[in-house]
Amino acid sequence: MPVQRTWWQRHGSTTTVWSLRLLLVVVLLAGWEATAGSLFDITFTSKPSAIAERLGEWSADGTLWTHSWVTIQEIVYGFLLGALAGALAGFVLASLRTAYRVVDPFMMALYSIPKVALAPLFIVWFGIGMHMKVLLAAATVFFLVFLNTAAGVREVDRGLVDAVRLMGGTRRDIALKVVLPASMTGVLTGLKVAIPYALIGAVIGELVASNQGLGYLINDAAAQFDTAGVFATLVVLSVVAGLLNVFVGLIGRRVNRWKPVESQG
Repeated sequence: MPVQRTWWQRHGSTTTVWSLRLLLVVVLLAGWEATAGSLFDITFTSKPSAIAERLGEWSADGTLWTHSWVTIQEIVYGFLLGALAGALAGFVLASLRTAYRVVDPFMMALYSIPKVALAPLFIVWFGIGMHMKVLLAAATVFFLVFLNTAAGVREVDRGLVDAVRLMGGTRRDIALKVVLPASMTGVLTGLKVAIPYALIGAVIGELVASNQGLGYLINDAAAQFDTAGVFATLVVLSVVAGLLNVFVGLIGRRVNRWKPVESQG
């Protein structure tokens, strides 16, 4: 007969952790508010009440929603484009050993370039519109997905491949029935890791040159020495990042489904 556990036994640990997190946030915000103007110059640090007021103003006049929607579109489009290209390139090239050995050092060299250094070149090629931010986000995502996908393909058990060959399987059978399923952990891990970098790529593009988006809001507020506006935009970016992390967690669960049961713990 299964043991009946109380609600606290089932959720007590999670509740305690979230309560402590909330308490920590409240203490930090209260301390910040109390010391602003005395220990810290609000010209440089602002204070939580001023940040909340700015968020309220931007929400009321639509500024927050307009610029947030632009950045979210850039993140989504950049992620989808970079992830699709990276997964396809990683799967195809890693399946061709000689081709992969040829392109591997070039891919690593391109991956090592700070993506912010690409922004001026992208501006020259694509202007300062949404296309530039989408492509910069896609470039950031591409290499992470490519490298993880290629690693997943190259780590496929060669014994399975040889077994399918002995049974008369074609290259297409090996690719679709052995390599693809076995490499999915690498693919999904690449997607999981790349999601936050899509946000980074999009915001970098907006910070360098833009007339809309959350990165533009940061630049505009900083140019006016509106510290509360800068912090307000950072709060919004933190919320967006938090939502992305929730999505990352869902992908993480999906990744674990492809692992042996004993390796999921």
